[in-house]
Amino acid sequence: MHELSVVFEIVKSVEKFVQTNNLVKVDKLVLQIGQLSAMIPKYIEECYPAAVDGAILEDTKLEIEILPANGLCKDCKKVFNLIENNKICPHCGCDSWDLLGGENFL
Repeated sequence: MHELSVVFEIVKSVEKFVQTNNLVKVDKLVLQIGQLSAMIPKYIEECYPAAVDGAILEDTKLEIEILPANGLCKDCKKVFNLIENNKICPHCGCDSWDLLGGENFL
């Protein structure tokens, strides 16, 4: 589970930002995770309490936004979700597409 080390690095980075900018409190930490990302949201959520335990962010709420895995059909030029449609354009049935997003982890 590489999510644990990633969450610890995120917490360390946010804490550094908090200290550098003399912030008093952080209410919420928002992570955007693409449907095609190697990060698994469930594991991020499970790791988060351990990563913030005793840290400046201990009372900070974690919010995860899922970014869709969208593709642009090369035939009909319509955008569709690759996962929900098994990589087949639901508009024309084409299986040729360009990836528009979904690999992100922000």
